[in-house]
Amino acid sequence: MAFAVIDYGAEHNLLWVTALDQSGEIWCAPNPKVRMQANWSMGRVPDSNLVCSAERGATQ
Repeated sequence: MAFAVIDYGAEHNLLWVTALDQSGEIWCAPNPKVRMQANWSMGRVPDSNLVCSAERGATQ
């Protein structure tokens, strides 16, 4: 889960600020790299029809 979002404006991607559980490192991820994951308690189930752009590029 992100704990902050940096918005530099219309010409830039949002940056999601996250902390890694294992190492405690803080990283910023650009918006195109951020994806939701399944979470049954929130009613968000895996959708086998969705393929992220990175996976789509690897299979073509």
